[in-house]
Amino acid sequence: MSAFPLIIGVDEAGRGPWAGPVTAAAVILDPAQPIEGLTDSKKLSEKARDRLAPLIRERALAWCVAEASVEEIDTLNIRQATFLAMRRAILGQSRTDQDRSGQFETVSATAGLILIDGNALPGDLPAPARAIIKGDLTEPAISAASILAKTHRDAQMASLCNLYPGYGFSGHKGYGTAAHAAALTRLGPCPVHRQSFAPVRALLRPC
Repeated sequence: MSAFPLIIGVDEAGRGPWAGPVTAAAVILDPAQPIEGLTDSKKLSEKARDRLAPLIRERALAWCVAEASVEEIDTLNIRQATFLAMRRAILGQSRTDQDRSGQFETVSATAGLILIDGNALPGDLPAPARAIIKGDLTEPAISAASILAKTHRDAQMASLCNLYPGYGFSGHKGYGTAAHAAALTRLGPCPVHRQSFAPVRALLRPC
């Protein structure tokens, strides 16, 4: 077990889009293997994110990416679905510790603090936690989580673009751009659109 309390950084990607899952990542960085250039994923180019993501996965002591599905978003609401994805990433982290390195018991036993980007915390976490507004700009572990969540979700949306052509998911990643709005109006919602979001709900045909 580590002699020092572990810091878990947590962030999400995809709260705002009209389509696709919401994704969260949890990361424990290794102080012995620093990664240069970590910051909020939105401040980085796609090329920079794609360069950093494999470094994070390689050098971190442990990491996990998790999701909440479109169906869970529509059932729970986007806030609670985001919290669900975060909890899944954090709890998956404890299994990752054991499976990948064997150096730690569980996150709940060794984590000194869970740092979560934003102004609110999920409930039922396995360790003390603190929410940090713009934490992805100031806390490297949160920055790393932001990059993993973003690159994972972007890759998913590119795959969904192949399954549901015409919506342009690989370009706008499900966000409410003018091009997405035009495609949604022309084609109607597809199975990965969030029906609880007003622009999608307005176009649903009555049963």
